[in-house]
Amino acid sequence: MSARPAKGGGRWVSVPPERVHPWIDGFADRHGPFEASGDERAVRLVAADGALAELRVPFPPMLPGPPHVTRLVAHARAERRIGVVLVRLGGYAAGVFQGTELVASKVGSRLVQGRTAAGGWSQQRFARRRRNQADQALETAADTALRVLTPHLPDLEAVVLGGDRRAVDALRADRRLAPLLALEAEPFLTVPDPKLAVLRATPAEFRAVRIHVVDPPGAEEPGAAAL
Repeated sequence: MSARPAKGGGRWVSVPPERVHPWIDGFADRHGPFEASGDERAVRLVAADGALAELRVPFPPMLPGPPHVTRLVAHARAERRIGVVLVRLGGYAAGVFQGTELVASKVGSRLVQGRTAAGGWSQQRFARRRRNQADQALETAADTALRVLTPHLPDLEAVVLGGDRRAVDALRADRRLAPLLALEAEPFLTVPDPKLAVLRATPAEFRAVRIHVVDPPGAEEPGAAAL
């Protein structure tokens, strides 16, 4: 589990699906009995002391209605076929997961030279060469995503993107990816260079239930270790 401050107050907590029930038990221990409500995208807990917890539904929509927590846990723990595309300038990874198992993947890289401080015509030639390298790298990344994910397209429930946002935004211009991008789902995975180990670790992030917690006024916010 991990925690980070939330804009506007409170904090975001990421909890594996298997730990949602224990986390809610801890919430009740700290804040007292709670009332639960929800819809297809979130379950909201309001505790006796005024503490709030909004549990975002991964891969919505969820069938709404009570018992809200039980429905959320069952939805979050469901085994899904998910496509993942990670792109950073010069590096890329594409994979298909069945639950947490990586069933198809391809990882690679293309040279994209770093920036230079040189000026004049030399810098302009370098900039053109670098743009060409970047374009070729993105095209290779798109080719890889198509090759790995397209055979599974009829069975994919969602496609999760990650890496560098600017590189991913540039990738969106490739119209061949439109059928895959139509399945895009949160969260965006901010990851380092897309190596195989990084790709294999992504289910811990895209399967997690994100919880926005707001403690009652005057309460001391618990540390992440207590979550």
